[in-house]
Amino acid sequence: MTFSDILSLSWRTVRSNKLRTGITVAIIAFGIMALIGIITAIEAMNQSLYENFSILGANSFSIRFKERNIRFGGPPRSDLKKQKKGTKEKKSNLGKVITYDEARLFKDRYNYPASVSISKFASGNATLFFNDIKTNPNVRVIGGDENYLLNSGYQILAGRNFNKLDIESGRGVAIIGSDLVKKLFHGNAEYALGKIIRIGNNRYRVVATMKERGASSFLALDNIAIITYNNVRRVFSNEGSYSITVRTTDFNLIEAGVGEATGVFRPIRKLDFKESDNFYIDRSDSIVETFKNLLRYVRYAAVLIGIITLLGAAIGLTNIMLVAVNERTREIGLSKSIGAKGSTIRSQFLWESILISLFGAAIGVLLGVIVGNGFAIFLKTGFVVPWAWVIIGVVICFLTGLIAGLYPAIKASKLDPINALRYE
Repeated sequence: MTFSDILSLSWRTVRSNKLRTGITVAIIAFGIMALIGIITAIEAMNQSLYENFSILGANSFSIRFKERNIRFGGPPRSDLKKQKKGTKEKKSNLGKVITYDEARLFKDRYNYPASVSISKFASGNATLFFNDIKTNPNVRVIGGDENYLLNSGYQILAGRNFNKLDIESGRGVAIIGSDLVKKLFHGNAEYALGKIIRIGNNRYRVVATMKERGASSFLALDNIAIITYNNVRRVFSNEGSYSITVRTTDFNLIEAGVGEATGVFRPIRKLDFKESDNFYIDRSDSIVETFKNLLRYVRYAAVLIGIITLLGAAIGLTNIMLVAVNERTREIGLSKSIGAKGSTIRSQFLWESILISLFGAAIGVLLGVIVGNGFAIFLKTGFVVPWAWVIIGVVICFLTGLIAGLYPAIKASKLDPINALRYE
């Protein structure tokens, strides 16, 4: 028999046992769906991360008093790094916030082709009011300066930026995001200008509205109100740390800009040459890499789920093929009696097992891509197909079918034709 004849016969046999084939295919498809679905969702999350955390821009970095504590479990990444490197820092330097005076001194002394902005976090769960309309208590309020919009990637839609008097006096003026314009002013950006809103019990005049940044799965980019950092000091709290953001005029200047910033800020923080930095320089791409490293463990879990499911499917497929050998013993004996070789019988059973596995792989890949891209739609990213993992999944299913069908195929090929013909 030719290879095409063996393949055709195997396919007809698979189709003739619909229930048995369907159950096995479903088990295999579930394992591949879990694997491909989670991997597709992770790829969508990675894509969303690159889009969302580009808010600082490729040529920007920020200076914080400590590394961002981004984690899903276990010790913070910063702690792990210190443990691995054996970094020794004086306890007096750990967690030392960046003060108002230090931030102002840095802005004055940083002589480099870049714009510098100072900001201070005010609230992450504020409620804004306009007349009898109010927002949900989830609005971010940030204190900034005249460079904050530029350095953070925001653009003014209507109105004006903060001026020097706004910042130095700390008077009640605010720039609001597009989500707040929709909630408080029915989407009319021009109408919002000059209106008095309340943030908690404090009154602010809207001097500008910002262009929409788009929905984000990780940051509420448009659900934000920006006031001046001096107003945050006066109204909210003078405690806590300030952040400094630097935006260089060109991407090629970023590395030198980081070095210059370190050199300028160390004397301001009163560090001598023996002491390590007690501040952290944070680039937007480093945030993305941190999240990607955390998502790596989710990928491991997906692979483990897929392997366990496929292992169960392989055991089930082996049992089903052994049952098929017993049921078709007379058929095997008849085939051998008319001249079929053991290798032909073996190939037939092997390809039956492989076809069932590949059919399960096809359904699993399709469902996995659909499920994963359902998550991508939620994140508002583009259509994602992890082609490398699709190929890996198909190869794994092929090997699963090959291994699961090997013993039953060998057993069928070794049947004695005389005894097989007598089998009842």
